Amino acid sequence: MNTQKKKMSLTGRVILGMVLGILTGFVIRSLFAETSFVYEYVVNGLFDVGGKIFIASLKMLVVPLVFVSLVCGTSSLNDIKTLGRLGGKTLAFYLATTALAITLALTMATIFQPGTGADLTAATSFASKEAPSLGDVIIGMFPTNPISAMAQGNTLQIIVFAILFGIAISAAGKPGERISAMFTDLNEVIMKLVALLMNIAPFGVFFLMAKLFTSLGLDAIFNLFEYFLVLTATLLIHGLVTYTAMLKLFTGLSPKIFLKKMEDAIMFAFSTASSNATIPVTMETATKRLGVSNKIASFTVPLGATINMDGTAIMQGVATVFIAQAFNIDLTMSDYLAVIMTATLASIGTAGVPGVGLIMLAMVLNQVGLPIEGIALIMGVDRLLDMIRTAVNITGDSVVTCIVAKSENEMDIKRFNDPRAGEKDEEFHLHPITKNS
Repeated sequence: MNTQKKKMSLTGRVILGMVLGILTGFVIRSLFAETSFVYEYVVNGLFDVGGKIFIASLKMLVVPLVFVSLVCGTSSLNDIKTLGRLGGKTLAFYLATTALAITLALTMATIFQPGTGADLTAATSFASKEAPSLGDVIIGMFPTNPISAMAQGNTLQIIVFAILFGIAISAAGKPGERISAMFTDLNEVIMKLVALLMNIAPFGVFFLMAKLFTSLGLDAIFNLFEYFLVLTATLLIHGLVTYTAMLKLFTGLSPKIFLKKMEDAIMFAFSTASSNATIPVTMETATKRLGVSNKIASFTVPLGATINMDGTAIMQGVATVFIAQAFNIDLTMSDYLAVIMTATLASIGTAGVPGVGLIMLAMVLNQVGLPIEGIALIMGVDRLLDMIRTAVNITGDSVVTCIVAKSENEMDIKRFNDPRAGEKDEEFHLHPITKNS
């Protein structure tokens, strides 16, 4: 008889942390709203500090993980043609999923009309930053100082430098082989750092959720209930139907197994509301649990976190129709096509720009002649919806990663189908280095 208690899985612990955090936030908001001590030392003290440390720890790993893993992946490619084919496939799928997302959003918003009869009294002035041109973005992808790019966390510049560095290693012969071996070992060490962080994640998720739900006003959600409902339903349809259908169509893999293995990454994305901060977990999930080769995941995951914004595109589609209906402005078929084209191209044209979602929405509204001030209508509920959007975004990144890997024969199907794959990699045990070892 086995007397040892079964240890709760990481997914179970993260979900538990999330649920307890949400409940704690509601309890504090309901029972201790007037207690300054609780808000000063618990909410703005413990919860705020703990949550920010967790986010900072995730972001700390992004630059070394992206650079090292991409150098490993690129240096192991056989030739430049492979890299070109890989990049072409990845970009094509990311653009296609974004176009599908915005089309679905426009369709749902047109059918359910969330903006009909909306109250415009909440509208205030809204000033959006100017979006850079596509040419400026392409020029900005090439770093003048790669160390500065890493210090600033400029993902596109890091990707370009890592690819060039990896190609140089591959072309350098024996010296390149020694450097490649060092980067391979370094990549394993960094993945252990990811495992360490994932094991303390339940506490970080608890702090984030508790802090958020002590301050999240539900009044705004009730006031925009139809918009919130339509947007949430569209995000879930795209995440659970569109992606799984694509996975089955292009790879033949089981969507059920895929979604089960994505649970941890989805929870991280939901709690952090940041695709970039979730890169370490998405990468670990793709390689260790889904069986994707590092040479594929190291390219598709960071690129997807930067330019693949299906969740944001869905928000733009629903928000555009909502604002048009709220202001009693009719959109024509050519307007809808313009929205699809603008939002799809803007996902690349505004890659890596802070506040990218609102910048893209302002571009779309300008394109079809809608007042930008309408953005103020939806900002009250955007924080919670942003969490759902981010979960959808990283799911899309992982689906495209699996599709590209399968097409390149760089996927371990046995690992994908193994329900326990990656569990040992998530464990963290110290192995002290001694003279004998």
